Amino acid sequence: MTDFTRIIFEKHEIRKSRKQKDEFIISLSEYANALGYQVATEKGSLGTRNVIIGNPETAKVVFTAHYDTCAVMPFPNFITPKNIGLYLLYQMFVTAILLLPSVVVSAVVGRLVPDLAFPVWYITFIITYFLFVFGPANKHTANDNTSGVTVITDLMGKLSDGEKDEAAFILFDFEEAGMLGSSSYNSKHKKMMKDKLLINFDCVSDGKDIIFVLGKGAQKHEALIESSFVSKGEFNVVVAKEGVFYPSDQIMFRCGVGVAALKRTGKGILYMDRIHTKKDTVYQTENIEFLTEGSVRLIKNVNK
Repeated sequence: MTDFTRIIFEKHEIRKSRKQKDEFIISLSEYANALGYQVATEKGSLGTRNVIIGNPETAKVVFTAHYDTCAVMPFPNFITPKNIGLYLLYQMFVTAILLLPSVVVSAVVGRLVPDLAFPVWYITFIITYFLFVFGPANKHTANDNTSGVTVITDLMGKLSDGEKDEAAFILFDFEEAGMLGSSSYNSKHKKMMKDKLLINFDCVSDGKDIIFVLGKGAQKHEALIESSFVSKGEFNVVVAKEGVFYPSDQIMFRCGVGVAALKRTGKGILYMDRIHTKKDTVYQTENIEFLTEGSVRLIKNVNK
């Protein structure tokens, strides 16, 4: 674990309030400036603030991660990128939980005052949804997404002066509220980002199956990714481009690649759990090192 990663865990693991984000951005900017990078904060829709390090316009590869913190939940967000049916089934369960308070409260009120049933249902639903998205911050963000942030910050420190010109870095805001930061950035820079390879690290520290989900425009870079991130030891690299879905910021970009660490069931189903709960405490430093080293190779390989 690098010195700056320790600072993030000690002082900036929670990045949800305006004040918490301000303090993180100041610390990150000081770190990046000391390494010789230019830093800018770009405001977007609905109050988003994306942190841009380097020059995405001239860079050959843009590395990204979201830095905002989710609200704590009583159950984890469960993701199975290569088993979309199971993922959708779980999302239906989450939706049912989200709707349950509205149904119960409106049913009770409706028996007493029928005309208030729908307004009460609507208000209760809005309150429940607000708590799911904007409620108290999860105090444990090791995997989601301190892991992605620290891959970015570690990678920044690994590049030579010449390599720094080949890469740029963006930390997106409000991913947890519906990928608002990445959507805003792409809408402002659509032409520039149309064919730009973007590698998005989201939840990469809990699991040894490392999946790379290639967007349609990124499929031409499949060989580059496979040659840069190679399975070794306990790590198994999975490059996927069909029948796969990973819900993160890369889906906003034509050439986006989503990167996540997964675990595997006895029947071979790749999955992610623990995130969005107090159990999100697993931070395997070897994962960060593996992805950092692979990213350095990718920058070297992109010119070949």
